[in-house]
Amino acid sequence: MPANRSFEVKALSRVEGEGGLFVQLDGDRVAHVVLNIYEPPRFFESFLRGREIHEVTDITARICGICPVAYQMSAAHALEKALGIGVTPEIRRLRRLLYCGEWIESHALHIHLLHAPDFLGYESGISMAADHRQVVERGLRLKRIGNDLLEILGGRAIHPINVTVGGFYRAPKPRELKALLPDLQWGLEASIEVLRLVSKFDFPDLGMDYECVCLQDPHEYPMNEGRVVATSGLNVPVEDYEQHFQERHLRQSTALHSVKLPEARSYLVGPLARINLCFDQLAPIAKREAESCGLDWPSQNNFHSIVARAVEMIDAFEEAIAIVRDYQAVLAPCRVPYEPTPGCGCHATEAPRGLLYHRYRIGDDGLIAEAKIVPPTSQNQGQIEQDLRAYVPQLLDLDDAGATLRCEQLIRNYDPCISCATHFLTLNVQR
Repeated sequence: MPANRSFEVKALSRVEGEGGLFVQLDGDRVAHVVLNIYEPPRFFESFLRGREIHEVTDITARICGICPVAYQMSAAHALEKALGIGVTPEIRRLRRLLYCGEWIESHALHIHLLHAPDFLGYESGISMAADHRQVVERGLRLKRIGNDLLEILGGRAIHPINVTVGGFYRAPKPRELKALLPDLQWGLEASIEVLRLVSKFDFPDLGMDYECVCLQDPHEYPMNEGRVVATSGLNVPVEDYEQHFQERHLRQSTALHSVKLPEARSYLVGPLARINLCFDQLAPIAKREAESCGLDWPSQNNFHSIVARAVEMIDAFEEAIAIVRDYQAVLAPCRVPYEPTPGCGCHATEAPRGLLYHRYRIGDDGLIAEAKIVPPTSQNQGQIEQDLRAYVPQLLDLDDAGATLRCEQLIRNYDPCISCATHFLTLNVQR
């Protein structure tokens, strides 16, 4: 083994957020780890300035093709706070149903096509389908059901257009949602089978002292609302988020890097953080299956995130069924009216991959004067590097290709934004 060995990954291709990875070894010691996000700035915060309030949900939906609802919901809630308006309980429930659809389609995609091939020994979901056709077809059908919910409630599955500040432009007809009940029932049972499959995977050993961060509500599993909580005991309203978390610019990255204050510590957001901190808020079937799946919760191994996603998919189907069954009449009104007035508001929701924070200031002219968006990827970036520092020493006996594959798998633990390709690392080894 060379005294100095380095893994340089110049391009993480086909990901939402272009970047690379560099690992420098000094013998058996990991001397340096850098996750380099070098995608050119997209300037969403900048070109939101000067736009009308109703435009924000449509613009922010374009930030991500996998989780547009998360960006729409965080924006809508923040602007509603700035305007001093509140939505009705009925609108609130339909928003949770829309979010269930996003969780279902995102988790199904990630589990079946992006992450399961790593554990089952395949280079892609396509090659995995040759031997596990039913598993892949099940994943595609689960994703389709999530997309159907987005189409009915959001107007279309990609970048929905029916979401607005105050509610929805159009309310779904009961028959439209009721027609999905057979598929939702199938999806609930299928998700339980998915959990039973992924919980038996052979997981690498990675024990980390995670500072988990997420929203928490005493009565429901976090999606649209809650207080910001952390493993260390932090429990604050969303309005205090920026007092406890800070984005910093690093030379090697065009993505801002979030830390928890005052110790400037990296932290974990996403499915595992939510399960660890909000286990008791899971819906009954999801909680029962999580308790019997063979893993101990809370978990300090983010390779278990694929299991957490499966549990959350069960939870999303379970809640979606309950909401659809209760929806008996067309929601009227489906939107709370407002007048553009100056104000400030912030809010956070739980995207499939973790906490998503938005803050807006409306100027005296009724237009957006300032926007701040903190996505899950920037919050997880430091923790990914910490995981790599802890994990790479286990890989020293592997050849370069094997070590690269394991590093890919670790990064894929986090979210589809980083992991939307099966092979995204090109490795150069300097000896």
